Amino acid sequence: MKGSKSKSKNVLPGFGLSMGFTIVYLSLLVLIPLASVFFKTAGMGWEDFWNTVTNPRVLASYRVSFLTAFAAAFVNLLFGLLVAWVLVRYRFPGKKLIDSLVDLPFALPTAVAGIALTAIYAPNGWMGKLLEPLGIKVAYSPIGITIALIFIGLPFVVRTVQPVLQDMDKETEEAAVMLGAYRLRTFWKVVLPELMPAMLTGFALAFARGIGEYGSVVFISGNMPMKTEITPLLIMTKLEQYDYAGATAIAVVMLVVSFLLLLLINFMQWRINRRTIAD
Repeated sequence: MKGSKSKSKNVLPGFGLSMGFTIVYLSLLVLIPLASVFFKTAGMGWEDFWNTVTNPRVLASYRVSFLTAFAAAFVNLLFGLLVAWVLVRYRFPGKKLIDSLVDLPFALPTAVAGIALTAIYAPNGWMGKLLEPLGIKVAYSPIGITIALIFIGLPFVVRTVQPVLQDMDKETEEAAVMLGAYRLRTFWKVVLPELMPAMLTGFALAFARGIGEYGSVVFISGNMPMKTEITPLLIMTKLEQYDYAGATAIAVVMLVVSFLLLLLINFMQWRINRRTIAD
């Protein structure tokens, strides 16, 4: 009986070998590099570490990086849902072209995106010329950083929500409408709860990408200390100055805060999934 039970559990063969390769692969590419960052920082001493990560210039870079990444991810959460909805629920000429354009930020080098956005939104650019008289400064400001992060983060939300929309059962929506529910109420009560886990996943991916983004932001930000300097640029600056311990100390703070935020988002996903299953 024991042998039959063990055989019934292992339906797919090769689990041990596959798990071993998985652990080795993740260790070489993720765990060991991250552990080396912590080990490098551990040699600083607590006082030097605290002075480095609480430097006013470093704190200002944290504020710029996290706030702009959060704002961009939130905008992408709303408009990414809208784009995914249009691509799934409607048929129109050029649909495949628009669908392929969503993935353009994945293929386009980030430096090219940054140069293009800077050329457009600079004071002498064709968009900057229109916004400058209105007192709106996009390039070399947090607004420009947010726009760059929106550009590179949109595909994460669209490609996460789109498959869920495609697999959703439309009969539930139609039944709600036939029972007298308004379309907005149907969307809020029926559709949105099903999409929320995917939306949170897309938000987390866009937010994580925005925190560490460098190429598309470094051109449009202007890199002004205490104003538009992002944390990845500050890390690069310390590396160029051969201050490896200082660079890893700042990176550790970014890793810890990012991990805690992603952990919070995953907890929210778990709660939503549990509530959906209970209902």
